Amino acid sequence: MATVEVTANGAGLRVAGPGGRLGRAGQSRPIAGFAVLICVTLALSLRLPAGTAVVSLAAFGILHNVLELRYMAGRFEGVLRGPFLRLLAALITGIVVVRLLPPSSVTRAAEILLAYGLLAAACGYALRSRPLLLAAAGLVIAAAAATSLAFPAYHFVVLTHLHNVVPLLFLWEWSRDLPRRGRAVFRAVQCAWVLLIPALLLSGAFDGLMGSGSGWTDRLSLSYTPPAWQHTDAGQRFVTVFAFMALMHYLVWIWFMPSYAPDATKAFERRVPVVTGRWAWGLGIGGSAAIAALFVSDYTQGTSLYAAVASYHAYLEFPVLLMLVLGLGPRVPEGEK
Repeated sequence: MATVEVTANGAGLRVAGPGGRLGRAGQSRPIAGFAVLICVTLALSLRLPAGTAVVSLAAFGILHNVLELRYMAGRFEGVLRGPFLRLLAALITGIVVVRLLPPSSVTRAAEILLAYGLLAAACGYALRSRPLLLAAAGLVIAAAAATSLAFPAYHFVVLTHLHNVVPLLFLWEWSRDLPRRGRAVFRAVQCAWVLLIPALLLSGAFDGLMGSGSGWTDRLSLSYTPPAWQHTDAGQRFVTVFAFMALMHYLVWIWFMPSYAPDATKAFERRVPVVTGRWAWGLGIGGSAAIAALFVSDYTQGTSLYAAVASYHAYLEFPVLLMLVLGLGPRVPEGEK
């Protein structure tokens, strides 16, 4: 399969394409699949928000970690390599270590600083030949870091929900290879589940369809609700939003990307030939089973361990997406749009 070679801002990016254009029938299948999944996932999340959030995390959490890392390492192999990859890995490993320590104001501040260090490293790599823009990016990152340090509780709630928004950007980038009409419909469907439905949920438009909630809903709302709205009726809405978007997020990496981005998988297997598709799925399923067992025996310990392990895929997303925003993404030739 051909790859796209792009050079921008002095940095090269080798991107494995999504395997060529889909025909009309091929374009309709993923759109129809997303429509069905949106309806089913929304129904589950409305009636059983806490159950959907907990069970989907236990069943699919580790598996989607493995498959997303495989996708990013394959599709963005030109960026995620060499000294830059080692720097990102070191910073994220620091976050993993911090998350394994007993929670405190110090560990939260350390995680925030390491997270913004990732963004600074990505800006330094992408903008090293553009000093003025690099300086401006540094000021923005410094201001954002100071805000997060001043309001750490808000930082982590926003980060939790932002992680579930990230698939929209990967799906948007993937769809560049589609013809214009198919691309527009595909992107509209993605915006519907990532932006429109959560906005309607938070507005109260679906309150009449929501279940009565439970003690678990109240427990989870402390993690998924901004502090100003905790202990209010908005708590169940935020848990429902998280449950809906998290399950859709998992399905993007477990169903869509393995099915419709085969070149990313092939690129990864060329790069790491010992980890074939069977091994990747086996690792993900085995890890999910282990985490699920830990959830049953000690939910708090299970979530802490999962949060640490998941740092690799969750935090690697941000420098990769920042690269795309800064112009290091694949471009579709004009004649193919």
